Amino acid sequence: MAAVILNEDENTSVSPRVTAAMEQIVQKALLEHNLPVSAEVSVMLCDNETIKKLNREWRSLDNATDVLSFPLHESLKEGKSIVDEEFLLGDIIISLERAGEQALEFAHSLEREILYLFVHGLLHLLGYDHCEDEERLEMRRREEGLLAMVGAERNE
Repeated sequence: MAAVILNEDENTSVSPRVTAAMEQIVQKALLEHNLPVSAEVSVMLCDNETIKKLNREWRSLDNATDVLSFPLHESLKEGKSIVDEEFLLGDIIISLERAGEQALEFAHSLEREILYLFVHGLLHLLGYDHCEDEERLEMRRREEGLLAMVGAERNE
């Protein structure tokens, strides 16, 4: 069974419903990509200050962003498979502060926004990108499918 390792503290936590949805999403995405369902994904919840520091350090961008992802298997971008029974797919870092701002902006729940950012980061870990129109459309289609599976559709 896929595992989501959630790194949170007293200032950054999510409901058990969100955690359960994350685990369902990872499980489905791994199956769709023929990857071992014993994979783990690390998720860190933080504030804008923390994600800004990480964005500056790793991407040389001096601003807070909503989500960062750090894949540990670059071979997935090349369509290669992982055969290890247990492996860490990568890290997803979500700014809860930014997620709250975007939830208000897009008029949906904070839970839905957190799950959207999680799915977006997860797809990056799996090798998806959105630089080209065709890539962006495919990524959006996969995002919407995974979110619908846990009842977090865009029209919430």
